[in-house]
Amino acid sequence: MRILVTGGAGFIGSHLCEKLLGAGHDVVIIDNFNDYYDPELKRRNFRSVASCGGAGDVTLCEGDIRDGEFVAAIFDQEAPDAVVHLAAAAGVRPSIEKPLFYEEVNVRGTMNLLEGARKNGVRPFVFASSSSVYGNNPKVPFSESDPVDNPISPYAATKKAGELVCYTYHHLHRLNIACLRFFTVYGPRQRPDLAISKFTRLIDGGKPIPFYGDGTTRRDYTFIDDIVDGVMQAFSWVCAEEARYDIFNLGESRPVELRRLVEIIEAELGKKALVERLPLQPGDVQQTYADIAKSSAILGYRPVTDIEDGVRTYVRWWRENRMQ
Repeated sequence: MRILVTGGAGFIGSHLCEKLLGAGHDVVIIDNFNDYYDPELKRRNFRSVASCGGAGDVTLCEGDIRDGEFVAAIFDQEAPDAVVHLAAAAGVRPSIEKPLFYEEVNVRGTMNLLEGARKNGVRPFVFASSSSVYGNNPKVPFSESDPVDNPISPYAATKKAGELVCYTYHHLHRLNIACLRFFTVYGPRQRPDLAISKFTRLIDGGKPIPFYGDGTTRRDYTFIDDIVDGVMQAFSWVCAEEARYDIFNLGESRPVELRRLVEIIEAELGKKALVERLPLQPGDVQQTYADIAKSSAILGYRPVTDIEDGVRTYVRWWRENRMQ
């Protein structure tokens, strides 16, 4: 198949593209290499994808999903058979500062992709949502059937909006859509603003780490290989003939406290962290914790990498690459 992957030069996207190419699919990547973090990191990711040696062919289309004409032209010129939509304005805290930008990218950009799929008869569509949609849900673990009507950041609200417009296109136009709620993905090539990447870099460099709250906040850290396996399973699911739409959690289902995470990174680096204690930030949730029973039953999703092994793999990669 010929698969359009948005955000294909990013952290998750580049790993997924390598997997798809290895499976013999052709991949068309849309990425605008924006400056949310150093664009050179994403260009390195793309070079890794282009040289991964997979059986499929890769095409790069550099541009912005907010540009409806650009997106429409990609569908016309590249004729994809399926879409995996990972591109997004990411991050909870920056969304509070730039809510309209997040709406443009995460809602309008998603609708541009859905319109392109509709107009070109492309039915299989995978949409990357986020565990942020659960907000401060007091019930754990978080289930896909839980109410998600109280997002506490613009980022979370735009991801929920994306799920809603996806359902609308499924209902009206019979697109097959899987919305995947990712839970704190980490691993090699992780964005430099995310906790494991940031803490590793700062602790290794002898600089203080920002430590929000008392260390008891919990995150369901999910290793990149497990996430990519889940996306591949969801991709197979949307390629069925019958019309289908559903939402799936992709997490590790083993939350880790912030203070424990720091201890694990310290142990792998062999260095103690300098801790700068700060109050909890607006938009941050107390915990995330995925109920993966549905994903396991329907998709066959079964994560296998625990946090200790995953951090060990990340630190090894960090030492080999020393990304800025």
